[in-house]
Amino acid sequence: MSIVNRTANLSAVPETDTIEAIVRGTHGDPFAVLGLHGGDGKPLSLGVFAPEADTVEILAPTGSKLGKLDKVHQSGFFLGEFPSERRKPYRLRMTRGEHSWEVEDPYRFPPVISDMDLELIANGDHLKLYEVMGAQPLTVEGVQGVNFSVWAPSAQRVSVIGPFNGWDGRRHPMRLRHRAGVWEIFIPHLQKGELYKFEIIGPHGNMQPEKADPLAFQQEHPPATASIVHGPSGRLGHAKGWPEQRAAINAHDAPISIYEMHLGSWMRGPDNQFLNYDEIADRLIPYVQDMGFTHIELMPVSEFPFDGSWGYQPIGLYAPTSRFGTPEQFTRFVRRLHEAGIGVIVDWVAAHFPSDVHGLARFDGTALYEHEDPRRGFHYDWNTLIYNFGRKEVMNFLIANALYWLDHFDIDGLRADAVASMLYLDYSRDEWLPNEHGGNENLEAIHFLKRLNEIVYNAFPGIATIAEESTAWPGVSRPTYEGGLGFGYKWNMGWMHDTLNYISEDPIHRRYHHDKMTFGLVYGFSENFILPLSHDEVVHGKGSMIGKMPGDHWQRFANLRAYYGFMWGHPGKKLLFMGGEFAQEREWNHDHALDWHHLEDRYHRGVQSLIRDLNTVYRGSPSLYEKDTDPAGFEWVNSTDSANSVISFLRRTEGKPPMLVVCNFTPVVRNDYRVWVPKPGTWLERINTDATEYGGSGVGNAGAVQAEAIPCDGHPYSVSLTLPPLATLFLELQE
Repeated sequence: MSIVNRTANLSAVPETDTIEAIVRGTHGDPFAVLGLHGGDGKPLSLGVFAPEADTVEILAPTGSKLGKLDKVHQSGFFLGEFPSERRKPYRLRMTRGEHSWEVEDPYRFPPVISDMDLELIANGDHLKLYEVMGAQPLTVEGVQGVNFSVWAPSAQRVSVIGPFNGWDGRRHPMRLRHRAGVWEIFIPHLQKGELYKFEIIGPHGNMQPEKADPLAFQQEHPPATASIVHGPSGRLGHAKGWPEQRAAINAHDAPISIYEMHLGSWMRGPDNQFLNYDEIADRLIPYVQDMGFTHIELMPVSEFPFDGSWGYQPIGLYAPTSRFGTPEQFTRFVRRLHEAGIGVIVDWVAAHFPSDVHGLARFDGTALYEHEDPRRGFHYDWNTLIYNFGRKEVMNFLIANALYWLDHFDIDGLRADAVASMLYLDYSRDEWLPNEHGGNENLEAIHFLKRLNEIVYNAFPGIATIAEESTAWPGVSRPTYEGGLGFGYKWNMGWMHDTLNYISEDPIHRRYHHDKMTFGLVYGFSENFILPLSHDEVVHGKGSMIGKMPGDHWQRFANLRAYYGFMWGHPGKKLLFMGGEFAQEREWNHDHALDWHHLEDRYHRGVQSLIRDLNTVYRGSPSLYEKDTDPAGFEWVNSTDSANSVISFLRRTEGKPPMLVVCNFTPVVRNDYRVWVPKPGTWLERINTDATEYGGSGVGNAGAVQAEAIPCDGHPYSVSLTLPPLATLFLELQE
């Protein structure tokens, strides 16, 4: 019997080709066929696609039977009259053999995303994208379920697939909201924890690889790739004193000492298993407090498929990695750190994304998030794709992501990874396309970074954005209204490279490389700098920090202690990667915990004790941090004694005692070494990296020296010092 004959009284009967498209899963507008249609005085028609059913009946919300649909296509398309001339709620009862069940029809529900939201999405201005897009558990017309939405403007058809529909893309094709290129569908009775993906037919009718949700708030544990219905992570509320304390600990005149860490290898459980967020917090918080660090910095925690990328190839920007637990556990992890007074910075990767097929690559069958031309859209060094920063929806996606971490997880700072690769069109490439002016600056990325910083600082005053930027690009940490990029801080990669090269030299040759230790002060106040000894310096054959040091066993440790002393005295906030604080011998390996057994050795314990004391003195001496970004806070005492490889300088701030820092980078004890000081009085030896408790020889100045009215280098007062071998001294004026 034909479709028309069996539905002669209906006002709207789908064409045969239309029904064929529905059952094949190729129809681009399923809401025009499924659900209720017709009217104008005639009975409404109801179309249902249910390949799992033999029969479909219409029920009132109370459960009473209103009618039965005809099966008009053997693959499971049902059609029939709706027993009313106006639209109203209904349910469906389905049977197969002796089994029956009741369901809500997804195609009876109206769109959920408002016209205002669509307008903001279309314009690239939806700063709370995470409250609208992705999988949002909610209630529609009194029915609980999940609204799924995804941006795929070039797709012919998009479906939600998961265990709830047998991963069958024909079952839940979505409605296209043309204004914004967003597809959405509300699926009743789904709950948190459901697995799902998107099945997409591209613009040329080709089926794409199954895609994870770009705005998934939870992902399966890799190598599994499905998204998990979760909704935006629930806020726990600020810890006591937060966010007011955030502004104080992130300020340019605050002591900032950052412990950079990789959650998967800081410490592990039995059988080398990952600890979860709660277990890490139990161990980490007392350790960081004891060591005196002000912040931790987490290598990327947004979901990533490959452990060996350390998180720098993220594929789920909105989902804390499942390796260590749930989003709720991560939220609690941050809250507990705040309760302990510790700031939390996360590495944030917006420079590129991996080409894994379930990710953003050619998401709707086109270069949606990336550039079509590989000369703009592909990083050959990392085999990754580059975001199209000139596309307003892509910029919105990234900025909203930054806001999500600050908003829902209460993060205190974002360190933007690989900023240099964003700024230059010719970054690490032989073939490249110049900008509209013929230059190598990525004008779209520059605009993105400025807008990012303006928005996040306005939305969350007191947070900090930090740029890993390795070139001489001007004004990275200057406000955008002054022509800068607007970051709060910049990693000082030049300082790091120069000083590590110097300290790796045999002391006998250091006199020829003296400028590497002093050059950083030529530009030291051009940016708001952080001095980074990061994970990048202890991988890929570079060896550990202690492994870079020359000399015999004793000298290696002395060199490292002297270098750390120089770093903590030098202008700039501090960052040290985990393991460096106790001189781990081997290069960092992400597959194993740190070598905590080293602390059974007195030399390793000595380095750890030194870092603890450096942090204590640093945090307790305003002269060492209040003017980190102001040249008035620094003055050379002697920067030219290359013959002895000795460096000396003063750190100052108004109304507080100055700190004299003297570094001897040779294994020679220097007696009666005279340097000028600004004031008479007693100069107390606050730090001596050669102290026996640190594993040193104990050479020093008996705890203090007295300034004498003996002119030196044109100054009326000076002190005579005994400089320990391979050591740094901190001497503070007692007033």
